[in-house]
Amino acid sequence: MEEKKYMSPYVAGIGLGITLLLAFVFMGRGLGASGAMMRFEVWFLNLFASDHVASNPYFSKYANNPLNNWLVYEIIGVMIGGFISGALAGRLKFKIGKGPNISNKGRLILAFTGGTLMGFAARLSRGCTSGLALTGGATLALGGWVFMFSVFAGGYALAYFLRKQWI
Repeated sequence: MEEKKYMSPYVAGIGLGITLLLAFVFMGRGLGASGAMMRFEVWFLNLFASDHVASNPYFSKYANNPLNNWLVYEIIGVMIGGFISGALAGRLKFKIGKGPNISNKGRLILAFTGGTLMGFAARLSRGCTSGLALTGGATLALGGWVFMFSVFAGGYALAYFLRKQWI
């Protein structure tokens, strides 16, 4: 199957905005991913170390049926939707997106490091890009706007140093 062209970012942005609006209308809250990951992690940790989960104040507040939260099912839907979208667009294959000046290993190390930093920052700031930026920005929360400006400022600051990996 031949790869199809990417969707227009303007159409995708409008679609994301409508999805966020529908989440507010039907679920009474916005989108997010890090809360779902935290609940899944607590559920998994509770399988092996339930005493630790019960004695930890941070984990214990998520331990009461952690998979019974709509965000967990939102993330499952995102994964299923991404799989279907990739299949329909002819992009369902294993591939490492990188520039010519970096090895596969180097690209994976940078991706893992960036993902780890974003995951840690998401829990530290009590929200990920979808939860804190999209939902926070839509509700005009100051933290959401500060977060998004910080993400863009950090991206632009690091772009100069990392651009050689992509060109």
